Amino acid sequence: MSDPTPVIDDLREESEELDALVARLGPGEWRIASPAPGWTVAHQVAHLAWTDRAALLAVTDEDGFRGLVEQALAAPDRYVDDGAEEGARQHPDELLAAWRDGRTALDEALRAAAPGARFPWYGPPMTAASMATARLMETWAHGLDIADAIGVVRPPTDRLRHVARIGVRARDFAYAAHGLTPPAEQFRVELTGPGGDPWAYGPEDAPQRVTGPALDFCLLATQRAHRADLALTAEGPDADRWLDIAQAFAGPPGAGRQPKEAGEPKGAAQ
Repeated sequence: MSDPTPVIDDLREESEELDALVARLGPGEWRIASPAPGWTVAHQVAHLAWTDRAALLAVTDEDGFRGLVEQALAAPDRYVDDGAEEGARQHPDELLAAWRDGRTALDEALRAAAPGARFPWYGPPMTAASMATARLMETWAHGLDIADAIGVVRPPTDRLRHVARIGVRARDFAYAAHGLTPPAEQFRVELTGPGGDPWAYGPEDAPQRVTGPALDFCLLATQRAHRADLALTAEGPDADRWLDIAQAFAGPPGAGRQPKEAGEPKGAAQ
């Protein structure tokens, strides 16, 4: 049974790095439009705060979390946007304080979770480690939207290893979310980390594989960039199809981002 402490520590570090970025913004900058249509910087932080509270309920109050699921089922097209809109109406100081309080409470709950415990979620049930991984993935992805909005470049770190891993593990979920049957065989995924280290997943002898920079794979799996703008290569028809539908997050498929330039993907199927 894996120790969740390292990924919980990395989640805290990822959150604190983003916190330092938004804490220096003036009230007007919180209203800058982000790459997500209709969402400002405030919406992005509000969504993180809202999802942290949902995760805290999942870990500490299963009945309370079940109520959130019922709300989502009642308004599947507006549920996420409504939660972000409600939080974004707060004053930036109040919103930032709420995000800090929520993620601190979640950090403590994840560290106190019983070994092997599994918690409900909008997708498959999660362990403390997988819950922390999912929160890190979302914090990184929405942090990219915020950085893009205010014109800041956030260098990739080795914390992306968690995002890449959840992207690979969510392969079958991505197929199912699109109404497709997942391939029976596993793929080989070979990525190059930000520091040049190789990150590999799946059988070495798998006939179908995906290769490329880890950053590009994480951008694809979180739908922060279009495949055409990424240096990912697929070998095999199923692996190629996966790169069109990959998602590391629970819930229905998103609209994704439009390509920056017209033309063939940089990583074409072979």
